[in-house]
Amino acid sequence: MANQPTVKIQLVRSPIGCKQDHRATVIGLGLRKLNSVSELQDTPAVRGMINKISYLVKVL
Repeated sequence: MANQPTVKIQLVRSPIGCKQDHRATVIGLGLRKLNSVSELQDTPAVRGMINKISYLVKVL
């Protein structure tokens, strides 16, 4: 379990003018300010969240 694959994502666009559930997804992924980076476990749930807000984030 210790060497679970991870994915790094960075918030590159502001979620200010976006839908409320997209903003909630950004917060759920642990992203706060612009250009903040979050490293999460690579699970289907996290991949789905990234796909939902793909226009706001960049996968590093």
